[in-house]
Amino acid sequence: MKAEDTQSIIDGALDGLAQDLAAGRSEQLTRYLAFLGRFHSYSFGNILLIWSQRPTATHVAGYRAWLSLGRQVRKGEKGIAIVAPMRLRTAAKTAGNGTGTSTESEEERVRFRIAHVFDVAQTDGESLPEFAKVEGDPGPMLERLRSFAAGKGIIVSTDPSLTTAMGASHGGRITLRPGLTAAEEFSTLAHEIAHELLHQNAAVRPDQSVRELEAEAVALAVSTAAGLSSGTASRDYIHLYQGDTERLLQCLNRVRSVAHEIAASLTDRQEEVHQAAA
Repeated sequence: MKAEDTQSIIDGALDGLAQDLAAGRSEQLTRYLAFLGRFHSYSFGNILLIWSQRPTATHVAGYRAWLSLGRQVRKGEKGIAIVAPMRLRTAAKTAGNGTGTSTESEEERVRFRIAHVFDVAQTDGESLPEFAKVEGDPGPMLERLRSFAAGKGIIVSTDPSLTTAMGASHGGRITLRPGLTAAEEFSTLAHEIAHELLHQNAAVRPDQSVRELEAEAVALAVSTAAGLSSGTASRDYIHLYQGDTERLLQCLNRVRSVAHEIAASLTDRQEEVHQAAA
């Protein structure tokens, strides 16, 4: 595969998502958002590349990275192609200022090449360090999520007057309904933080349906990254994109960026293994 071929794969994956939405099928995008939660540290394009080639992937890394973790890629396994930056230094001459002399300097240029990673299921060897798996209980990650909000200057409190909604975003302040389970509080807080980061200070504020879709998508991705079982609430919103590929692309870029920022603050070890692919 050549680097220029990857764009057609990305476009094909995105078009497939849009076609599913147009046909009223939201399950594929729900699966993608859960996938994003597992690979939030990768670029949007590389997430689509991994997903298109191996949708069952859970943890990927390069050949040497797996060796450093005590695992060996099995003979005959096909690598998952991703795009990796390659920095090149070149000498550049600068003409003198009327003195007839010139100076040389170095310029750094970034080009992209194809690199290959492998899923853990394609390897054998030592058990991986324990990943964040909380099976419906966020454990200490709920407090980390609260700390993330505090670090953004967001005050989180409970409000007994919330009876139908589980939470609300007020611009610098989030209120949660008292009595939520830990999993409900985690998912709701992630949803409301997404509103704070994506919508409260946006130059152009999307309509309510789009705001809810984006916040729920972030909550689903972050909850998956934390090991929580993903619910189906986001499926109620996803159909709103009605096959609009450009609009969907803009949404997923925003969702990936915010989901990565939040999820990266929850666990250090998971991020470390994700970055080992480089």
